[in-house]
Amino acid sequence: MRVIRKDRKPLLLAGLWDIWRDPEGEELYTFTIITTEANSLIRPIHNRMPVIMDDLAATQWLDPVFTTPNTLEILLQPFPSELMEAYEVSPLVNDPRNDSPACIEPSGWPPSQARLI
Repeated sequence: MRVIRKDRKPLLLAGLWDIWRDPEGEELYTFTIITTEANSLIRPIHNRMPVIMDDLAATQWLDPVFTTPNTLEILLQPFPSELMEAYEVSPLVNDPRNDSPACIEPSGWPPSQARLI
């Protein structure tokens, strides 16, 4: 399944990162994508989804002035489903050896093109 914004802008995902040291003193860089409840488009696929932000919300998320939980919680809402679309793609996407635009085309294209490996 491919999920995109209808306006074709990149998906801006809310995340957190940190650098910490393990007991041996080695630095470990960590990152997590924050999830929220699924909107009506994603709900048939899964019960949660990444927090997707518009440009303003992403700017606020990255601004150190916005630190109170109430302010940040407002930004962590499901992205409006009417601004997104989803469609099935070929199983080609499941194999990392396939590096082709065919991986994101809707899954109705001719089977003769289905094996790019």
